Amino acid sequence: MYKTLQTQMRQKIEPYADLLWEVQRRPDQTPPRDDHWTTWLLLGGRGAGKTRAGAEWINRLADESPLYPPVRLALIAQSYGDAREVMIEGASGVRSVGHSALRPSYEVSRRRLTWPSGAVAYCFSAEDPDGLRGYQFDAAWADEVCKWRYPDETWSNLQLALRLGQRPRQMVTTTPRPMALLRRIMAAKTTIISRASSYDNRANLADAFFSEIASAYEGTKLGRQELLGEIIDDLEGALWTWKLIEAARISAAPELDRIVVAIDPPAGAGPDADECGIIVAGLATVADVKTGFVLADRSVGGLSPAQWGMRVAMAYEDYQADAIVIETNQGGEMARHVLKSIDAALPVQTVFATRGKHVRAEPVAALYEQGRVRHVGAFPKLEDQLTTFTGLSSGRGNSPDRLDALVWALTDLLVNSVPGQPGIRTFD
Repeated sequence: MYKTLQTQMRQKIEPYADLLWEVQRRPDQTPPRDDHWTTWLLLGGRGAGKTRAGAEWINRLADESPLYPPVRLALIAQSYGDAREVMIEGASGVRSVGHSALRPSYEVSRRRLTWPSGAVAYCFSAEDPDGLRGYQFDAAWADEVCKWRYPDETWSNLQLALRLGQRPRQMVTTTPRPMALLRRIMAAKTTIISRASSYDNRANLADAFFSEIASAYEGTKLGRQELLGEIIDDLEGALWTWKLIEAARISAAPELDRIVVAIDPPAGAGPDADECGIIVAGLATVADVKTGFVLADRSVGGLSPAQWGMRVAMAYEDYQADAIVIETNQGGEMARHVLKSIDAALPVQTVFATRGKHVRAEPVAALYEQGRVRHVGAFPKLEDQLTTFTGLSSGRGNSPDRLDALVWALTDLLVNSVPGQPGIRTFD
């Protein structure tokens, strides 16, 4: 009975969906009225309503498109999966807002949206920057730019594709991080910036989000970034700075001499356990200097040992690694047995920590300062751990598992390869 009444209510208000959005949207969700802009940048905290604003803007462009020539649009996300699950099919995606009769159809095989007006949009992934080549558009929506794997390459290809119509435009929706690309977008004279916090959209978010999750970050620098949508440069006392991270970023690695998959296994299992840190890194000599290359972050949480063990084995296979490095202090012996049960031939190398996290991390951070570590693309979650790690407890019970795995990988490749550096290793 309740569902029937709910459906009837929706049918009654649906014809006024566009009008309701005009009334309900906040100023930060309202497109700039100035005609002399090229980029509308909406910086916001988690759940601030960025996706809804982007979807409504795209739908408005598509609905106003004449049948000929049709408006051509681009939707760019961190991955193809994110484009579909968030920007298109999500609760605030383009196929979930506005009047149902005006919503686009979606061809999964072509990653193409088609509106009744004749407008079309194609989906792209920042993991495949060259996928934008050959296309041209009137407008684009770029979501979560600060999470993109190859931000500079993807952004450059998008700019070259925006070449249709009298005024090609783009909207960028993202929770900010102090990355070089974002600063360039903000500094452009044709960029209009809107800002929103998680609290601005409180009426549409669960109370538990604020009472249990947001409250743990309130008053912290990370909270200012993730909830208030502010750009936070560096955390006092952190071993890594954003300047170091940005200086380390490249788009491709050279031929590598050695590749390892390093894991920091969780002590427990299940949805409440810490993540299993899984980092893939390689070693090459560049200008007579041994240099480490961070290739992938396959870290994952909420899986059983067998499941994350398979993820480790897949990373080993995907990158044709030479060894798997496991910390044995906490759960490592179990991890070794898990991997051996998956494939007895896997070359497992165990390490035992004789010093604390901060002390172990110091020589690796020094390698970044020396320019001897490169990040092949962006690794947002790993980089957030690096730039917020001070060695002090956060009080939230979160373990920097990605950071730990990175430290073990680069220690194996670079620190322990230097005579006189401490480190205990055993081999299977």
